[in-house]
Order: sequence, then structure tokens, then C-alpha cells
Amino acid sequence: MDLQTAASIVPLLGWAVHGGILTRRLVSARRDPLTGLLTRAGWTARAEHCIRRHPSAAVLLVDLDHFKTLNDTHGHAAGDAALVEIAARLRAWCGRNGTAGRLGGDEFVAVIRDLAAVDLDALTAALHRPLPYAGTLLPLAASVGVCPVAELAMPLLTDALAAADAAMYATKGRTRRGSRTTR
Repeated sequence: MDLQTAASIVPLLGWAVHGGILTRRLVSARRDPLTGLLTRAGWTARAEHCIRRHPSAAVLLVDLDHFKTLNDTHGHAAGDAALVEIAARLRAWCGRNGTAGRLGGDEFVAVIRDLAAVDLDALTAALHRPLPYAGTLLPLAASVGVCPVAELAMPLLTDALAAADAAMYATKGRTRRGSRTTR
């Protein structure tokens, strides 16, 4: 290889390496470092794509109940363990039918392609199973709000999230532990 060819390849190689580093950083920025779920930005992109393509899609909003009490009683490491476990249970429930994400704090979201193909009671049961931690069972509870996209005048993610949020708060107000889901 002559010197002129090598001199023209070196900058291209540098840009390729730089592009790869930026791509890895972007991917990691779209994942929550604690739970491994998509962050708001990453989840939003997938959710918008899903609700455009699947008229029977639904958006879920999940909020842990009594999370502050769990943190105050058992410590922040226990709280982190609870968040990681809830994320794993939500991811497993979504499976290949949807995508889960973490909005922040103790709030999670999911979008599923077909509401009829999932068992919401199974999700609620999974989110209420205690978590073995440091020789004790941590009580877990979560309220789930669901918005079937087909019920919206326009299938917009912002409207689906607002409706799921309203349904989730209605669930929190209806039962002491928030164990019932609303459709």
C-alpha cells in the first residue's frame, strides 16, 4: 500500500471507530442501567412504532405501591432489588408480544401488540408475588393501568399514556393494595 492510500484510509478508519463508539453510547443511553429496560426515549420509539402497526395494541402504566415504605424499612439496596425484580417480571410477561420500559423511579411502562393475547391477571399476580431478599420476603405490590389503543379517537402514544395513567390511579383508589387492573 502506498503512502497516499494509507493517508486517505486512516481518517476513514478513525471515523468508523468513532461512529461505533457513539452507536454503543446511544444504545446504552436507551437502557436503564439498574433494570436493563428501555428508558423513556428508547421505549417511546418502540411504542409509537407498535401502536401504528397494531390496532389491537395496548399501553400499560405500572406504579409500585408502597415503594417508599419498602425503601425506608428495608433499605435502598432492597428497593433496588425490588425494581430489578419488577422489571424482570414485566419483561417476562411482555415476552415477544411487547416491550417494557422504565420511566423512572418506581414507574414502568409496557406496550403490547395484542391485548387479547395477554393475561392481565397473570401480570398483576406476578407483580404482587413477594421477593426473597436477605433472608426475608419483601412485600411487592403494583397498580396497573391499561389503555387499549383501539379505544382512542386517534392512536397517539401521549393519549394512551394519559389514559393508562388515569386507569392506574383509579386502580390505586379502588383497592387498598391496588391489586385490580382496569381495562
